[in-house]
Amino acid sequence: MEILKTPIEGLLVIKPKVYGDSRGYFLESFRLSKFREHGIDFNFVQDNISKSKKGTIRGLHYQIREMAQGKLCQVIYGKVLDVAVDIRFNSPTFGKYYSAILSEDDHSQLWIPPGFAHGFSVLSDEAIFYYKCTQYYSKEHERAIRFDDPQLSISWQIDNPIVSEKDLSAKLLKDIDRDFFYNK
Repeated sequence: MEILKTPIEGLLVIKPKVYGDSRGYFLESFRLSKFREHGIDFNFVQDNISKSKKGTIRGLHYQIREMAQGKLCQVIYGKVLDVAVDIRFNSPTFGKYYSAILSEDDHSQLWIPPGFAHGFSVLSDEAIFYYKCTQYYSKEHERAIRFDDPQLSISWQIDNPIVSEKDLSAKLLKDIDRDFFYNK
């Protein structure tokens, strides 16, 4: 397993070793000791799976205060553009985003620590997206930023996106509440 830094502090790309043969493949997707060596020292409490069709954008989601979530993201089937936006108000990269292609072909993962908004767009005909969370889902603490926020200018690599009504009504980055956010 190789763990690579990104230009944004705390955000990491994980590339597992994949062992393939005529039967298929095997990989180790999580090893606590290896993750701890790289500062990922969280307890994962919830796993989520979503299935989406091509052109779907989910996000940009985050949770606040004590319910802020870290996410370990991976694609089981298909291909997505995974996006993390730094919304840690005291960070030198506040408002910057990092994106990575996650696919069933290379099995890469993206570690997104608490303090980031997260979303993805589906680039294949469909995708199954799997992520481990460090905190439980809490509707009361859930927030979102518009996927098409002009301040972020994210290139989602799709035309005519399919977006939920909830995500279409999300706030712009400039309007998110500063006094309610997890800020470590």
